[in-house]
Amino acid sequence: MLQDKLQPFINRAEEINELLSSSEITSDIKRMTALSKEQASIAPIVNKAKEYIQLLEDIEENKMLLDDDELGDLAKEELRDLEPKKPELEEDIKFLMIPKDPNDDKNIYLELRAGAGGDEAAIFVGDLFRGYLRYAENNGWKVEIMSTNDSESGGYKEVVILIKGDHVFSKLKFEGGTHRVQRVPATESQGRVHTSAITVAVMPEVDDIEIDIDPGDLKIDVMRASGNGGQSVNTTDSAVRITHLPSGLVVTNQDQKSQHKNRDKAMKVLKARLYDLEMQEKMQKEGADRKEQVGTGDRSGRIRTYNYPQNRISDHRINLTLYRLDYIMNDGLFDEVIDPLIADHQSKLIEANGL
Repeated sequence: MLQDKLQPFINRAEEINELLSSSEITSDIKRMTALSKEQASIAPIVNKAKEYIQLLEDIEENKMLLDDDELGDLAKEELRDLEPKKPELEEDIKFLMIPKDPNDDKNIYLELRAGAGGDEAAIFVGDLFRGYLRYAENNGWKVEIMSTNDSESGGYKEVVILIKGDHVFSKLKFEGGTHRVQRVPATESQGRVHTSAITVAVMPEVDDIEIDIDPGDLKIDVMRASGNGGQSVNTTDSAVRITHLPSGLVVTNQDQKSQHKNRDKAMKVLKARLYDLEMQEKMQKEGADRKEQVGTGDRSGRIRTYNYPQNRISDHRINLTLYRLDYIMNDGLFDEVIDPLIADHQSKLIEANGL
């Protein structure tokens, strides 16, 4: 029964209230902060649970009055108002009871990298990067460019950005994977459609507590930054390359003129990549248990195709096809693809958890 599943949330909320008013907790700032966060996170379901339990009681009371000569008609009228609310509340509660992804509220590092297709892939990295920038702007998120590796033909061989804001990971976590683009390159004289691919990685921003790196595991090289010439070329040894020896991960940063700033940014990206690697390994181990996922973060999976001649964007995980590619890319309207992905993911989680 749904009511039985809700009681533990109410009990826990009462327990937290008692703990937060105890002198033992008020003197422990760290524990008090953790309890306050937990209190805030379960508040929506606790409120809905109390509303639902009260509704069930009201329905039951009115049912008992149906045979009453004086109050029967009034009870019947009350039930007409109350009973439709029950399935609506149950749906709301099911969504609130979905196990929460611990990373959902985190900022992210978004990494776009050109794959098969050479120059065209690099140009598409630039196009998708700009689309994501507009999407971030639409959501009121802040974007910080961490590193870029320009392509001579335009676009980027690789770009890494930090996106900060509300629920960034929860919105963008399904963007990880291979994005395929089909279009006629500007240099194609025969008008033939070429297919290229890029990979997108979505990595939660992590703090030092979540990922611990042994300095002995790092090889740090400094070198002169490379550039396309002109006044912006850096003439000092400010570029930094950090190699994490156990995993073989390499992060390079040369965008800042200060070696210290480049090293700091490279370390942040390295921590995010290591945390992401841990998540990938965990997902692979859990394997079959993760069938309810919509391919979260799977680098090998071809998740989406952008077909420019047909103005078509197709997400292969949920068989979604929209003929609005120009609007989605130009105006950053990725919610048109992302919202159906989230809805599909949530319905699978509800099913998997027997709600």
